[in-house]
Amino acid sequence: MARRAVHGILLLDKPLEISSNGILQRVRWLYQAEKAGHTGALDPLASGLLPICFGEATKFCQFLLDTDKTYLVTAHFGLRTDTSDAAGEIISRKPVTFDQAMLEQMMQQFRGPQMQIPTMFSALKYQGQPLYKYARQGIEVPREARPITIFRFELQQFDGEYASFLVHCSKGTYIRTLIDDLGETLGSGAYVSALRRIHVGPFDAAQMLTQEQLVPFNEKQDWAGLDALLLPMDLALTGLPELKLTEAQQKRLVHGQTVLLTESELADLGKESADAIKLYGPEQRFIGVASLDVGILSVRRLLNTSVWQTPVL
Repeated sequence: MARRAVHGILLLDKPLEISSNGILQRVRWLYQAEKAGHTGALDPLASGLLPICFGEATKFCQFLLDTDKTYLVTAHFGLRTDTSDAAGEIISRKPVTFDQAMLEQMMQQFRGPQMQIPTMFSALKYQGQPLYKYARQGIEVPREARPITIFRFELQQFDGEYASFLVHCSKGTYIRTLIDDLGETLGSGAYVSALRRIHVGPFDAAQMLTQEQLVPFNEKQDWAGLDALLLPMDLALTGLPELKLTEAQQKRLVHGQTVLLTESELADLGKESADAIKLYGPEQRFIGVASLDVGILSVRRLLNTSVWQTPVL
């Protein structure tokens, strides 16, 4: 059958031992969707929350890529691997000589704003090639340290060899690097033996659906049932200021023109400038995102007018 025009966000519980792109293509097939994209890859050895954006929702993937995330992490101390996770080759073995009190003390230095050097086994590019391709050839290339923030780094359990943590971090944080750095600081080495993402921006694990839950809808070709599982795309933008447009303002923006906001409208927003503002039409339909520069509104991303959503109550 022909692919369908599907629009919205699915919160998928990504299973282990499949890439994010692999499960994306599987779910896209289950939905028979024309277009889909994910918002932040998880390694095959990681599971958990993977928001999948369908259709017009892909225009707002970047907002979820840029948001905070939370993980449950299990670290194995005493061993270090070349990938900093269970998929890699063991490159060192050292005794674990610290206790829980020392572990918690060392964790303190990894909380808050800091600079982190990305792992070689990442999708970041150097001279047009992903770093992991160089790493697989045994080539190490220069990487610049990047600013990240660890908002929460909590020890949940430690048995002298394995430790479980909760990590709430900013975009761009590599959990494998965090655990590898912690292991080196403690003198034993460590790698990530299990990783599960439980929170992405405004979404949490309680809202997730599994691939298996989607299959019966596909088998019955119950497209309405599948579509009912999708969340409205403006939920990806939770936390952004909102602006209700007049008919005239909406028309100008749709035609690529700017809009000068009134003093009253600026007062309602509480600001004269902003990188991103959620836009709603006169009927409270979400229509896209704009930037605001000293009172002048300019379009960033607009939905196709044919798929403007049902009024938001």
